[in-house]
Amino acid sequence: MENGKIENGVCSEESIDGSRDVWSCNSDASSADHLVIMVNGILGSSSDWKFAAEQFVKELPDKVFVHCSERNVAKLTLDGVDVMGERLAEEVLEVMKRKPNLHKISFVAHSVGGLVARYAIGRLYRPSKSGSGSASKVEADLKGTIGGLEAMNFITVASPHLGSRGNKQVPFLFGVTAFEKAANYVIHWIFRRTGRHLFLNDDDEGKPPLLRRMLEDYDDCHFMSALQTFKRRVVYSNACYDHIVGWRTSSIRRNTDLPKWGDSLDDKYPHIVYEEHCKADENCEPSSVGEDCFDKLEEELVTGLSRVSWEKVDVSFHRSWQKFAAHSIIQVKDHVTHKEGADVIQHMIDHFLT
Repeated sequence: MENGKIENGVCSEESIDGSRDVWSCNSDASSADHLVIMVNGILGSSSDWKFAAEQFVKELPDKVFVHCSERNVAKLTLDGVDVMGERLAEEVLEVMKRKPNLHKISFVAHSVGGLVARYAIGRLYRPSKSGSGSASKVEADLKGTIGGLEAMNFITVASPHLGSRGNKQVPFLFGVTAFEKAANYVIHWIFRRTGRHLFLNDDDEGKPPLLRRMLEDYDDCHFMSALQTFKRRVVYSNACYDHIVGWRTSSIRRNTDLPKWGDSLDDKYPHIVYEEHCKADENCEPSSVGEDCFDKLEEELVTGLSRVSWEKVDVSFHRSWQKFAAHSIIQVKDHVTHKEGADVIQHMIDHFLT
């Protein structure tokens, strides 16, 4: 590690590859046994999570060790969700080797980073063992792990879980069918392989689209088993003014499921306007939809992801003069210009299982 920095009781070091580790300076860093992996979105870097990482460590001193990934940085985020997921999985294992005292793991991911994290945990998943020994050890062994660590929180922020193809999933296309169809044909020129995955038009070796494959344990990737292993799964979504990722895809809902919302629910979190705890529905089947194959595929994605429980937190910056930057404010991508989103980060910390 190099480029170390100490500020207000928070230590941070940046590695040669640009990733960032953050922990409490108030005691030996080895006292923290909970690894928190923060994952950036498309064309991003580890600095995108700098504010949130420091807040986590300040609020949860001696409990969390935060690693802001930058294995997938800038143009590397165009290489595809699967390629990025493989890189992230390798990076997590490398951090674990450096920190052998770790016992728990959580993920906090922004935008397409949420899909990358879902792929990575599918790679990192370790099946349960037949327990033996004490009752507590048996219970732990009967649960799967993520790289051998207990899976705690899986949090995504404005992530396109249902993809970005059509039906107002990318708001800046204004829901105009002609624009959405045109985007489907040119997206790979702009966002390359990642664009194909987001628009669900990848067909590697005749396989279903990657996001469809990630609804189950596919080949040697245990996507859904890994997701189910976490004690909490949480999606933070912009209910409006996010022109990159639509509300439906980030909150894993159908149009008919979108709730009505008003002012904030709590003065402490002025931008959080709705919260919903959705129980797992393991027996749900896709609803009947029209003839469009992509409507059917989206319905499969909603149904498949609903087979695990989710906490859904809806956010609105509609009163902000910066509301059109909602996709970045919700993450506090810049600690000065996007500071209005600090209450969302605080909400994450206040509900975080340690």
